[in-house]
Amino acid sequence: MKERKVIQVVQGINAVDGAGVHLTRVLAHSTVKAFDPFLMLDSFDSENPQDYIKGFPMHPHRGIETVTYLVEGLIEHQDSLGNKGTIESGCSQWMTGGSGILHQEMPQACQRMLGFQLWLNLPKSEKMTEPKYFEIRKETSSI
Repeated sequence: MKERKVIQVVQGINAVDGAGVHLTRVLAHSTVKAFDPFLMLDSFDSENPQDYIKGFPMHPHRGIETVTYLVEGLIEHQDSLGNKGTIESGCSQWMTGGSGILHQEMPQACQRMLGFQLWLNLPKSEKMTEPKYFEIRKETSSI
């Protein structure tokens, strides 16, 4: 077995993003070179809707994928292609921004909002792929 050495340790920092969402940013601009293809990792855990209710109004993504997982909570989403839906407790959404998409994620007030979002850099050959979604829902998962 090949021995590996830790080359960088990161610790999340409190941040505010979107229209005023309070979160913990674990990976960001300063870690891109060391962690590529992982571009960003945010975690969130709040029992106060004022920490997240303003959400992430319509904004663009291109050349990346985002993975959102909710342990607890509810997020409504929609995009410029007419797609819309919800991410519920115990569910996940994988979005390929590809050639470009506008979308929004709007957390809904609930008892607790707990989860994370990871941004992945697409390989150069796939950056202009068609945008799409993949959802993992409780009722369709065998996990």
